[in-house]
Amino acid sequence: MSANFKGQNNYPVTRTWQQEASIAVFLEPEAMAAAVAVHSWRQAFAVLVLLLQQLRGAQSATFTIANSCGYTVWPGLLSSAGSAPLPTTGFALPPGASRAVAAPAGWSGRLWGRTLCAADATGRFACATGDCGSGDVQCSGGGAAPPATLAEFTLDGSGGLDFFDASLVDGYNLPMVVTPLSTTGNASGGGSSGKCAATGCAAELNGACPADLRVVATAAEGDGPVACRSACDAFGDAQYCCSGAYGSPSACRPSVYSEFFKSACPRAYSYAYDDATSTFTCAAGATDYAVTFCPAASTSVKSTGENPQAAGLPQMNDTMVYFGGGGGINAQASSAAAAEKYLVAVAVTAVALSALL
Repeated sequence: MSANFKGQNNYPVTRTWQQEASIAVFLEPEAMAAAVAVHSWRQAFAVLVLLLQQLRGAQSATFTIANSCGYTVWPGLLSSAGSAPLPTTGFALPPGASRAVAAPAGWSGRLWGRTLCAADATGRFACATGDCGSGDVQCSGGGAAPPATLAEFTLDGSGGLDFFDASLVDGYNLPMVVTPLSTTGNASGGGSSGKCAATGCAAELNGACPADLRVVATAAEGDGPVACRSACDAFGDAQYCCSGAYGSPSACRPSVYSEFFKSACPRAYSYAYDDATSTFTCAAGATDYAVTFCPAASTSVKSTGENPQAAGLPQMNDTMVYFGGGGGINAQASSAAAAEKYLVAVAVTAVALSALL
């Protein structure tokens, strides 16, 4: 804390509050009390600003991960390089269960579902799809082995927005939908600069997966198709991987394989440069996210023979679609707002008391 005064040559001279206090000793009692009150007010204001910054930073976003599948899913979570770690990197989620995971301000990373998981005779944990290679339920920095349906997030990004998407670039293993949930009660929380809407792939694609991309479980795992590879993973060709001579949006175009994913799940990334229809944004700090495996309206492409509009996701037009939050998440936001108001009241009281010194 400092103050500026004019020196002999009319240049600013900066004095600390301690120097101000020593000067105040030679002032009249009333003036000295006023100087002390000003200093106390400045300290109270600084504490208020710090507390509010910490409070807002602590409530960046909450991911509520729910399992609507008829089988256990083991979510995996991976923080990007430079992002603060999440409180968990993997856990078991039985049918019908959900779990909230708090993400710090500025977090970036991805999450996915692992299926057909078990520990072997030595205790090593592994999954038939989405395995992260850690040998444990916790992924501990390991990413999903393809094929796996991914949800990707960058919180507090450019323009005060969260950026998120659902990606089938690494293939597909189970239906998943990401739904934004307002923590402010503001139906236009995403702002006019972006799309704040549900995204994902709620269709069941494993049965309809092209034969040369299909992953079939072993007899021990239950037999039948369990995942669908990307063309890049299956063939390793640069034109499918958008690498080498195809490493630009103009050179890398959709393929018959990526179109299979896109027609079934039009809001999900189907290949590396599928940005135009697949990136979504919401207001940072004002949005939580529900990630649901096998949403209730899930549709099987194999059984219907149709191309579903990512079941459970409303049709989109030029207007923004926003989904209001449930009571649990909004209750957390209400508690945070109440705490913030309490801090303001404390600071105001401190200022009032300091004026009486």
